[in-house]
Amino acid sequence: MAETRKTKVLIIGSGPAGYTAGVYASRAMLEPILVQGIEPGGQLTTTTEVENWPGDSDVQGPDLMIRMEAHARAVGTEIISDIITSVDFSKRPFVAQSDSGAVYEADAIILATGARAKWLDLPTEDKFKGFGVSACATCDGFFYRGQEIVVVGGGNTAVEEALFLTNFASKVTIVHRRDELRAEAILIDRLMKNPKIEPLWFHEVDEIYGTDAPLGVEGVKVKHTKTGEITDIAAKGVFIAIGHAPANELVKDVLETHMGGYVVTQPDSTATSIPGVFAAGDLTDHKYRQAVTSAGMGCMAALEAERWLAEQVDI
Repeated sequence: MAETRKTKVLIIGSGPAGYTAGVYASRAMLEPILVQGIEPGGQLTTTTEVENWPGDSDVQGPDLMIRMEAHARAVGTEIISDIITSVDFSKRPFVAQSDSGAVYEADAIILATGARAKWLDLPTEDKFKGFGVSACATCDGFFYRGQEIVVVGGGNTAVEEALFLTNFASKVTIVHRRDELRAEAILIDRLMKNPKIEPLWFHEVDEIYGTDAPLGVEGVKVKHTKTGEITDIAAKGVFIAIGHAPANELVKDVLETHMGGYVVTQPDSTATSIPGVFAAGDLTDHKYRQAVTSAGMGCMAALEAERWLAEQVDI
């Protein structure tokens, strides 16, 4: 029979928002349970240098998340490696089902499921995923030593991926549908000064092609956004870096969302449209999407959960 665990606060997700919520909920003596999800540590585990985390002028993303997890454990958060597959929000305590079969009953829930990479939704992109097409340079860049690589996108993610990939690639072509990047100025400056990177303006990927046996990318066909002209670019790897979408599968049909699926919270609060359910981090933040703001929201969610629980007389 499936194990049923009871907790005052269940935290779903394990990025900066989730771990910070764990720290604050533990300090409030709420004895929280945190279920890490499909990607323990969140998006920072797939990045390299983090230069904007206060107190660390340069820290590796995975190292920062290891430290956050250790901190949450040290103050009393019970951290479980599992995936929450569904939640019944219709009654309290809320009931969450997990992939392992365990059931969690929680008086309050903090959602910190974050966001995931967006894809181009091309048939050929799907065909070569894991075989030359990736959304994580830090995961897969090593496999392209001395090779030519294409990065698709124009924001911070694309520029960071392109810069990182120059550690391995002989050449990186960054394909962007406009003629200017949306990244931070300091990142754009680094990209433009890097001799291994060549921007290709006003283009979008039309097709990714390669071999079938073995499965592998050989290049991309890109289309000029104004003329429609097709150009062939030889490449062994294609990295998609066009942003992220909120990981809202658990709540998209239950909680109020906006801006493409981000969970709506009350003004200056992490409270959602269901009392006792709070949301923090990239699941709700369509504006800033920074580790430090996610951590701040995790703090807010835990403090608000504590106050909300203290006000309940029927739990």
